[in-house]
Amino acid sequence: MNPRKTALVTGASRGIGRAIAQRLAEEFFVVGTATTDTGAATISDALGENGTGIAMRIDDQASVDSAYERMADRFDMPSVVVNNAGITRDNLLLRMKAEEWLSVVDTNLNGLYRIVKPALRSMIKSRWGRLVNVSSVVAQMGNPGQSNYVASKAGIEGFTRALAQEVASRNITVNAIAPGFIETDMTAELSAAQVEQMLARIPLNRMGTPSEVAHAVAFLVSEQASYITGVTLSVNGGLHMS
Repeated sequence: MNPRKTALVTGASRGIGRAIAQRLAEEFFVVGTATTDTGAATISDALGENGTGIAMRIDDQASVDSAYERMADRFDMPSVVVNNAGITRDNLLLRMKAEEWLSVVDTNLNGLYRIVKPALRSMIKSRWGRLVNVSSVVAQMGNPGQSNYVASKAGIEGFTRALAQEVASRNITVNAIAPGFIETDMTAELSAAQVEQMLARIPLNRMGTPSEVAHAVAFLVSEQASYITGVTLSVNGGLHMS
């Protein structure tokens, strides 16, 4: 077993998840997940001796169960879990197919249940744990064409507040983080006009970086944040203030 605590980061092969995994690897042994073996190998290469990648689909209970069995055999069960993996299937509701609704809710919200429950057992036993669930600024603002995604992210924030109350007596904190517009592969595909339109709505007049989100996550899992639970920390440049 690794002498350092283990942190599990879902969706760690690129973007925000990759930045979170690399930041937490400074203090934890990180297990990062990807949906494919190729993605998992990319994570392993990036983390080196400070972590490893595994293939896991959070929309598949059997895949989650198998991944946890492998973790239990090879590493300690995670004391820190960052639920970052998620999908979008954007469409106006009147045009949205049932599959577009169900796949987003099943991955983003039901996937949270699949990941958290088995990890929680070992955290309760050891009387220490940190859970951080990645939400989005749109959970508070709404966004046309994303009713499925917004509903799933708003559900994540409600889940966070409820679970925080259930496990606080076991020295386990449960928080969410809500990024705004962040420089990722997705935003890199936007046109200059689209970027300009977005920046006009952000008081800090720029997009955030994945590392800024990662540092916020690192704070929430640290001992310095041990008296913070049940909150959603916004990392959005002032796009939405509450």
